[in-house]
Amino acid sequence: MADTHPQARVEVNAQGQKRAISPCQEPCPIERGMRIIGGKWKGSILWHLKDEPVRFNDLARMLGGASKKMVNQRLKEMEEQGLIRREVLSERPVAVSYQITDFGRSSLAVLELLKDWAIEHDI
Repeated sequence: MADTHPQARVEVNAQGQKRAISPCQEPCPIERGMRIIGGKWKGSILWHLKDEPVRFNDLARMLGGASKKMVNQRLKEMEEQGLIRREVLSERPVAVSYQITDFGRSSLAVLELLKDWAIEHDI
């Protein structure tokens, strides 16, 4: 799908005043995408779910620097956004697993490019 919004730019008139040409009136596709997959830990969560469903405690362990509270918050957000699906495995003791949805899986190519870019630039 092509971006139909013209490129925003700034022009200087004869009096030296600047004005924006085709300014963004709403969040651009990049910003909208980043709002979905750009939250802290979201990319890592999707990456860890790419091969198979993962139970909550195992996922929290895989994300060593994230608290369980943070992981839980992100998982709820991602479930609401349709990136992942939660499955209750048992009620007592409570056990749940998470798996990536087709929508979430569609972001993996972007995450792969981001990973490669970060490695290439040593960041």
